[in-house]
Amino acid sequence: MTTSIDSSSSSIAAVDSEAMEILAAEEARQHGTIELIASENHVSPAVREAVGSVFTNKYAEGYPGKRYYGGCDNMDAAENLARDRVKKLFGCDHANVQPHSGSQANFAVFLAHLSPGDTVLSLDLSHGGHLSHGMKVNVSGMLYNIVSYGVNPETEQFDYDEIHRLAKEHKPKLIISGASAYPRTINFDRFSEIAHEVGALHLADIAHIAGLVATNLHPSPVPTAEFVTTTTHKTLRGPRGGLIMCKEDFAKKVDSRIFPGIQGGPLMHAVLGKAIAFKEALQPSFATYQQQVLDNAKHLADALKSLGNRIVSGGTDNHLMLLDLRTNYPDVTGSDAEGWLEQAGIIVNKNMIPFDERKPIHTSGLRIGTPATTTRGMGSNEMDAIASMLDRVLRSGGEQSVIEGVATEVRTLCDQFPLP
Repeated sequence: MTTSIDSSSSSIAAVDSEAMEILAAEEARQHGTIELIASENHVSPAVREAVGSVFTNKYAEGYPGKRYYGGCDNMDAAENLARDRVKKLFGCDHANVQPHSGSQANFAVFLAHLSPGDTVLSLDLSHGGHLSHGMKVNVSGMLYNIVSYGVNPETEQFDYDEIHRLAKEHKPKLIISGASAYPRTINFDRFSEIAHEVGALHLADIAHIAGLVATNLHPSPVPTAEFVTTTTHKTLRGPRGGLIMCKEDFAKKVDSRIFPGIQGGPLMHAVLGKAIAFKEALQPSFATYQQQVLDNAKHLADALKSLGNRIVSGGTDNHLMLLDLRTNYPDVTGSDAEGWLEQAGIIVNKNMIPFDERKPIHTSGLRIGTPATTTRGMGSNEMDAIASMLDRVLRSGGEQSVIEGVATEVRTLCDQFPLP
């Protein structure tokens, strides 16, 4: 496969052939594989240009109008542009666009409201939560007392009455909603009601569903939650980075916890990329794209079910699904499946499923999402083809002849849908 990188005019190729070889290999990999990792996407050429621009040269510690370096007029303009667009996109009071990641955004909220040892109620990692919501090896689990809620064993969905009971019993100072592997609609207003009843504040982490929230295809937590955090990639389809939205009452404290609390100079090339991505997300075409993400996810889940597979909770309301491998492929672990599928050019990640009896290094499930394939223009016909290819690889138990045959089909399909 010929990449779009012209090595004859590339600055990288002129100074570092080894780095150029790695870059070209990654572009070829992305072009020639079907990306089904729910947290990944393909940015627009405009966002890529911004992230690789001269903005990477500039230090801009502080905030617009209050920098600790000279020469920041253009940095101020870019950051203000990003903040104004976020407010328009999500309807929030205040936005901080400086977090380097979603984890940084979450930690800044903890520091703005909690003291070490305070109790936090959040989703168990093995039920779809995120490591920055209280995993013991993460700073959130090291500094705070984490009480976990899970999904109902019968429905595999949130049991809000049980979450309410836990909140009344443990009296947390902060309740976190949001997930990294939960395929159903989240009732953010109910989380806010529970939090406020017990004297807690509500942090809604919408990292996975931000694009859906921005286009009103998922209910927004912004009206009722004190804090809303997100990444700017995933469904939002911007550069890698984080974002905090909050009520005006918390703005000063949140900003101070990002800088100088846990970060120094912001990555201004990423901030410029965020501003561009937010403008893209304000266009009508972005809402059309998000609807197709949903349609593709539902179609793919139904196609997998038609082949005898079990989807956790029975389906999906958003961009992702969890495939329970035990029904069709009882001896196949998530680790096995991930490796075989990658050989075939289908990129997924192994994932725990609720009440999983296997260890996290093996797992009984796969997390599958449709943002990246949808960005490339794939639709229902391609979802049918992907389901068939995935199923054939897994049923074969990793047989090389099957993997090689599917890999050929994958390359043919990918050539029809170039990267942005």
